[in-house]
Amino acid sequence: MDLIQNFFSELSSFLWGWPMIILLFGTHIYMTVRLRFPQLKILKAIKLSFVKDDKSKGDVSQFGALMTAMAATIGIGNIIGVGTAVSLGGPGAVLWCWLTGVLGIATKYSEGLLAVKYRQKTEDGKMLGGPMYALEKGLGMKWLAIIFCAFTVFASFGIGNGVQSKAIADCLSSSYQVPHYVTGIIEVVLVILVIFFGVKGIAKVCGRLVPFMAIFYIVGCIAILIMNWHFLDDALILIFKSAFSPHAAGAGFVGGTVMMAARFGIARGLFSNESGLGSAPIIAAAAQTRNSVRQALVSSTGTFWDTVVVCALTGLVIVSSVVAFPDIDASKTALLTQAAFAKLPYVGSLLLNIGIITFAFSTILGWSYYGEKAIEYLGGKKTIKYYRLTWVVVVFIGAVINLNLVWNISDTMNALMAIPNLISVLLLSGVIVKETKKYLWNNRLDDYDPECEL
Repeated sequence: MDLIQNFFSELSSFLWGWPMIILLFGTHIYMTVRLRFPQLKILKAIKLSFVKDDKSKGDVSQFGALMTAMAATIGIGNIIGVGTAVSLGGPGAVLWCWLTGVLGIATKYSEGLLAVKYRQKTEDGKMLGGPMYALEKGLGMKWLAIIFCAFTVFASFGIGNGVQSKAIADCLSSSYQVPHYVTGIIEVVLVILVIFFGVKGIAKVCGRLVPFMAIFYIVGCIAILIMNWHFLDDALILIFKSAFSPHAAGAGFVGGTVMMAARFGIARGLFSNESGLGSAPIIAAAAQTRNSVRQALVSSTGTFWDTVVVCALTGLVIVSSVVAFPDIDASKTALLTQAAFAKLPYVGSLLLNIGIITFAFSTILGWSYYGEKAIEYLGGKKTIKYYRLTWVVVVFIGAVINLNLVWNISDTMNALMAIPNLISVLLLSGVIVKETKKYLWNNRLDDYDPECEL
């Protein structure tokens, strides 16, 4: 077991190091330039996400698809992960994380477009799509589609299930002395009540849970920033200077080199918003939309909210708190965010606990759909019931056992998901540009695409 643990730990560190950073960040930049900076359309995209399109074909609304995707991406990585990036890379990691989110909007747009462009309808009228269908139908690479789905299934049980269940159980145990097995049972019941209703049930719950949890957490961040008001200027200056200067960290931070700030900031941003990993397009394909570009725009807002807003706020809270309170040890990676929220009198720790629980639970729901569609592609509809049963069992197991090995395995699978997906994005970039020109650049977003109607 030690050999397996060390193997996946080293492999995960390698994959989430410079090779993945260069591949993903390079794709972000390439698609940003080729699509004429789709980030400039973010306000239009946000507006579209609230528009109902009931006359279009699809299983859930555009808003429902977006909330399900955000449920999977806005997780404990936004809370604990940003603290890890700041601790290991210095305050400059916050800026690199934010830039990754801004540029990642283009890749998330591209994934969403391909998901709708190559989706297909089942015999019972359900929509199926995602990188596997873009690889099969767009590039004729069914073998690579199978590999992508296999990685997705493995990743879903780990990073989308077990580690999230464990985070909830640890939170309730440390703060309120709730036994892990009790939390596991409660989680199982709640998950069963949602996922056995299928994508509409998941989207309905996420549509209510995600806005609540995001607003709740953002209010907590703003309250801390108000408390740290006199230190915000120093925090912002520190973030910008240390992102480009190896001697600018200070204020109790360790690390501080430009390379470390870039590596950990970019890696955390990529891991958090999942732009390029190929997960979010799976639910984007189920959206009611009249053409691929409309859903692409809506999908791109997920990266905006996840990284440009939530991760940036978390980073600013952490850096300003370290500057304001010298007793916070910036070297403690796992406790940095908790230490910052604990400085908010009376309610700080409660707000953070609610954030961890709701973020982790919503991730379990979102990833259950991703894994389900991947297993359906591999084995057909008959495999879904077995997948769901296994899913709820893993929810309980995750709450009660040590998951270090699972973390590293699922981290590895998650990284490997990105490679087939990015192949589809890059090789089909011409299709993405063509669709964008037809509907977005020519102001035809309201036109119906017969291919979307299937």
